[in-house]
Amino acid sequence: MSTAAATRTSAPIENAPKRNVLGTSLLYLVLAALTIVFIGPLLFILNNSFKGRFFISDDPFALPLGEYWTGLKNYVNGLETTNFFAAAGWSFFITIGSVIVIVFFCAMTAYYITRVKTWWTNALYLLFVFSMVVPFQMVMFPTVKLADMLNLDNPVGMIVLYLGFGAGLSVFIFSGFVKSIPIEIEEASMIDGCGPLQNYFRIVMPMLKPVMITVAILNAMWVWNDYLLPYLVIGLSTPYKTIPVVVQQLVGSHGSNDMGALMAMLVLAIIPIVAFYLSSQKYIIEGVVAGAVKG
Repeated sequence: MSTAAATRTSAPIENAPKRNVLGTSLLYLVLAALTIVFIGPLLFILNNSFKGRFFISDDPFALPLGEYWTGLKNYVNGLETTNFFAAAGWSFFITIGSVIVIVFFCAMTAYYITRVKTWWTNALYLLFVFSMVVPFQMVMFPTVKLADMLNLDNPVGMIVLYLGFGAGLSVFIFSGFVKSIPIEIEEASMIDGCGPLQNYFRIVMPMLKPVMITVAILNAMWVWNDYLLPYLVIGLSTPYKTIPVVVQQLVGSHGSNDMGALMAMLVLAIIPIVAFYLSSQKYIIEGVVAGAVKG
């Protein structure tokens, strides 16, 4: 009986490593498939940016070899057609300005509505959360009309509009993080003589750094890639066009699309935000982990 019992006990132990190896292999296969799904479109655009416009339509998956190769011609044509560098300047201005304004004001707003418990701060918080689920198409035309009335159809006005649209998610993230900060830390600083502003800027704000970086990264990626709001508010007849707007101008009608130049400009538009994300992605994880374990 003892021998049979030992055999039954050792069997699951011997099978456990096999199950672990199988599970790990399946996980790697899934991750490899997801990598191909996400990286594939980027490689497709990069590949076709060096091919002639007609070859892109005829054989989009072929490598740019032989007669397919056009060198940097597509990039030169795209830069000349779209005035890309001016658009990049306005995109950087709007993106950086919007991120700074969103992070600064939403952090203070979230801190106030989290620490001050009244019926109207609770209602304000619910309004911020509700704004996250309202589709942009529902408020698209009122936003354009209001922007025209208030003369917000310029880069500075775009920053104000992005503050309004980005406040919902940002306040929600900041509020969750502020709730995890022990109130005793602020009470101790007030006993030491700190006023409300000193308490926030000297004690609370440094503790918000991880989540501030997370919110900044998320909003930077959104503002940089946004097409619809700049197109509706700024339009095509002003010098303030952003990169998504000028790239869209390469898409003509009746088959007149310059696909080569379009692919080349997409590559240039992707490079800054991909580089920014790759250099900052660790801060997203740090911000989430810090918010989960703080306190």
